[in-house]
Amino acid sequence: MNVTEIREKGRKFGIRGMSKLRKGEMIRTIQTAEGNRNCFGAAWRFDCQQFDCCWRQDCLTDNPG
Repeated sequence: MNVTEIREKGRKFGIRGMSKLRKGEMIRTIQTAEGNRNCFGAAWRFDCQQFDCCWRQDCLTDNPG
């Protein structure tokens, strides 16, 4: 997901100030708003069992943000 799409998703949750955050910070803020763990880019991400997470593909890269 690109930064524009992430910001749009944040707006849907009523999150303000997204333009001031880095990609990983934006995603973790959205995860919290969704009621999920804010775990994007965590050190243990390669052992994550959340297979249906919409952030999974970006999270499992070498440098998720």
